[in-house]
Amino acid sequence: MADVIQLLPENVANQIAAGEVVQRPASVVKELMENAIDAGATQVRLIVRDAGKTLVQVMDNGCGMSETDARMSFERHATSKIRDARDLFAIRTMGFRGEALASIAAVAQVEMRTRRYTDELGVRLVVEDSTVRVQEACQAPQGTSIAVKNLFYNVPARRNFLKADAVEMRHIIDEFQRIAMANPDVHFTMHQNDTEIFHLPSGNLRQRVVKIFGDAVNKKLVPVQEETDILKITGFVGKPDYHKKNRGEQFFFVNKRYIKSSYLHHAVVAAYENLIPDDHHPLYVLSLEIDPGSIDINVHPTKQEIKFDDERLVYNYLKVAVKHALGANNITPTLDFEQEPAFQSFPSASSYQPPTSFSGSGTRPQESFTSDDRRHDDNLRNWQRLYEGMGIPVTELVPDDEEAPGSFTPEVSGNFSSVEILEMDDENEQFSRVQKEPYQIHGQFIVSHIKSGFLLVDQQAASERILYEKYLDALENQPIAIQKLLFPKTLELSPADAALLRDILDDINTLGFEIALFGGNAFVVHGVPADLDQQIPEEVLIGNLLDQYRNNIQMELNERKRLAAAMAKNTSIKRGRLLAVNEMRELIDQLFACSVPFACPAGKKCFIQHDLEEVRKQFG
Repeated sequence: MADVIQLLPENVANQIAAGEVVQRPASVVKELMENAIDAGATQVRLIVRDAGKTLVQVMDNGCGMSETDARMSFERHATSKIRDARDLFAIRTMGFRGEALASIAAVAQVEMRTRRYTDELGVRLVVEDSTVRVQEACQAPQGTSIAVKNLFYNVPARRNFLKADAVEMRHIIDEFQRIAMANPDVHFTMHQNDTEIFHLPSGNLRQRVVKIFGDAVNKKLVPVQEETDILKITGFVGKPDYHKKNRGEQFFFVNKRYIKSSYLHHAVVAAYENLIPDDHHPLYVLSLEIDPGSIDINVHPTKQEIKFDDERLVYNYLKVAVKHALGANNITPTLDFEQEPAFQSFPSASSYQPPTSFSGSGTRPQESFTSDDRRHDDNLRNWQRLYEGMGIPVTELVPDDEEAPGSFTPEVSGNFSSVEILEMDDENEQFSRVQKEPYQIHGQFIVSHIKSGFLLVDQQAASERILYEKYLDALENQPIAIQKLLFPKTLELSPADAALLRDILDDINTLGFEIALFGGNAFVVHGVPADLDQQIPEEVLIGNLLDQYRNNIQMELNERKRLAAAMAKNTSIKRGRLLAVNEMRELIDQLFACSVPFACPAGKKCFIQHDLEEVRKQFG
């Protein structure tokens, strides 16, 4: 029988290996920019076309390479960073495996130009399908320029799996921001289709954070500075009043390498205990410097996950450092004693005058009340408040176990006159009518009576579903009415937000906005949707809308559906808002007029049906 095991051809092996290293254009950006940093560059320029599908080019003024090194750099496991296994535990460079360029060259057309400072001429290499097609001398500035063209041109299945340009561009910007944030002393620029997205001069970390996230964040930064024998923690965290429901402004760097760690994220969030809502996230840019021998970075192909020798110790140091920073800036939690909104309309306790007599116990002066008397009186008042407006006598609401000493609970049975019976019938009819009206609980849910039981409606999810279908119809059929602003509002956005808004500006204007480019990262708002809450500032509205749009990127929706979902999320009725009966009725009617009333665009249920018979069974 013939042998069946054989070595794969080198180009096939490289394409298989490239699947781990090169997942999308953003992976190419990460690898090339990290190589530029390792080369000692002080200026790095990124050029992107068609979200990296057509071109990703990185130019730097680093040390450059000789002709032999340039040729060797495209060989698998060829690296200048390590010599033996012991070097893996003393790594301070970004790259070390020697896989990046070989993997990229296996799935793209690559052109490199590089020159060392001591050389008069540089070298030009053209590599396709892991094969060097051209190697020649050329004129070139000091440093290295690598252009990666037509990514996945020879792996069409991989190219088909790439997302829309806006999605891929978002990933590229994320990688660019991470590397730029880790190296504030390096000058970075980024161009997309001949438009400059970022221009980041060299400076300190605070300047870099403000340049990336916008001037508004400058006043919200709290410096963090802690140093121990084990590690040094520096950076910034956001003030508690600057938090967002969506993540995206959280950065950890270990020895200048960006990492992802839900464990360390929990340490930072724990330091904000009682300062921000549980489902929100603070801004932070934190850099940890630690002995390379105490960590292992060779645990994932992207090198964004690392292991610590003592992770619990790092967790505690980080939590304490953030707490100290917040404490040093006099940021302390405040206690909220606000009443439940459902009871705010009731009269205050001071306006209540307790009775001076009780049924069956004679008359006693108010000052001689016992503690049991006061307890009964308080309970009587609470029951009265609970059923206020339902036409039910208070005496019918006091449970048997709440009797005052010497009092009794009147029974419903017995002989009643015709007048008394008519009065009870009126009360029952009134109670039945009130019972069928929808009512709100905890400012979040609406209870609606149905024949078989009742519905529990999530007011925010229902509102999102209604608005989603409304905005989607506007995008596909007709625009929404615009409310012109008396004075147009100019907005200065962060480079990332400005790039995203430019991409979706036409569709946003279809939703009832009138926004125009003003130059650079500035926009002018001339109008907003006519039915929008006018109390929301325009900058907050646009910022929330972009955050929601980014949050929906992972959902399998096309561009317009994603925008409609983001707009619906941003403008929906929020939890905690009190609704009148007619508003609740209208919300329920509109929900069940939707084509898909069962769930909001994010997939959460809009309502839950409770069968009356099942409810009875739960009481035994």
